[in-house]
Amino acid sequence: MQLQTIRQIMSKHKALIPLFIGMLASTGCESSWSPFHKKEQPAAPVPVVQRETTVEGTVVGDERTAMEAAVDAGPRTPSTQSTPDGAAPVIASNAPDTYVVKHGDTLWGIAKVFLRDPWYWPEIWQVNPQIKNPHLIYPGDTLRLVYIDGQPHVQLERGDAARVQPRVRSQPLEDAIRSIPYEIIAAFMSKPSVLSAEDIKKAPYVLTARDHHVVMSEGNTIYARGFQSPAAVGSHYNIVRVGNKLHDPDGGDLIGYDGIFTAAGKVTRAGDPTTLLLTESARETVAGDKLFSGSVDVPLDFVPSAPKVKVDGRIISVHDGVEMIGQYQVVIVNRGARHGLVPGNVLAIFQAGEVVPDREKSAFVHNATMFAKKVKLPEERTGTFMVFKTFDRISYGLVMEAKSTIRVLDKIENP
Repeated sequence: MQLQTIRQIMSKHKALIPLFIGMLASTGCESSWSPFHKKEQPAAPVPVVQRETTVEGTVVGDERTAMEAAVDAGPRTPSTQSTPDGAAPVIASNAPDTYVVKHGDTLWGIAKVFLRDPWYWPEIWQVNPQIKNPHLIYPGDTLRLVYIDGQPHVQLERGDAARVQPRVRSQPLEDAIRSIPYEIIAAFMSKPSVLSAEDIKKAPYVLTARDHHVVMSEGNTIYARGFQSPAAVGSHYNIVRVGNKLHDPDGGDLIGYDGIFTAAGKVTRAGDPTTLLLTESARETVAGDKLFSGSVDVPLDFVPSAPKVKVDGRIISVHDGVEMIGQYQVVIVNRGARHGLVPGNVLAIFQAGEVVPDREKSAFVHNATMFAKKVKLPEERTGTFMVFKTFDRISYGLVMEAKSTIRVLDKIENP
């Protein structure tokens, strides 16, 4: 009712409005019933964020692993930090100034957060001799991108997590970030798909089965001989059949044999012969099949790096016998220690250029395709892989990136 009366008065006496507002202001009126005034709440103070001036970029969110952050960042734009010959690491323009290491990270993923080409990681990693095990990185550690004399470096600030000394010399500390996903290569290494003549010669073999079954499968008890040292009760072995010979596609030399996984078993009684119970079966096991330890000793304390020598080879096999190879699949290449490869080396994968007919100059000729000149298309890069195990003439590697389909006999070269 009061509101309606005020409106009627104001509509009849518009000239009084400025006077009326001035009276309200002069008396500091803050009546709760007033429709003209709403008390303003004081603004909250704006927090001042201190940024360090020695670093560039933005902080990566806490919920993403390094690989997720690299994927979310999208295509990387090179900065101006590289040399004209491209021999220096290129820092991505969107590289973070700091990154907190998380469970699930790999060194490859972390390197890709900061670098366009992860294999240049050793060139920007600045080791602090004051830190225990400075080459190892743990969840909770902070990595900081800084520039010293104009050159990029990544420095380590240790988190508070407790450190456990390694139980096996060739393995990093239990909680340390590994170079590549361990579970993938461990499964592969325990079930080798390529066997060297030396592997075959040293490996124990299946003698026979209890009750003299010719074909052995899950649940059967088998006997094996040829162990270099006594097998411990409870230890696990994978049984592999020696398959076809593998020849080097570049020279024809014999470099190994197909290894076909047939079964897995657990030692139930030591001795000669040793007794095993088959706990898994992929196909029939027969006398003469070879045994390989199910525990894998693969050194994982290496870092991504480019080979120090020129490498030119081919993919000769792939785990599980698939035809099309993708990310995180294990491949075998026809280059090894004798060719200068070491664990951690990164190689580029190229698809051979297709040969196509040039129809342009024979467009008006009958059966033009048959008589047309053949043209070989350029090789196209299809992926990147990292070597994790080397032998004399072959190496195992894990495909880290796949831009398109990768196949057996695709070429490998320095990245």
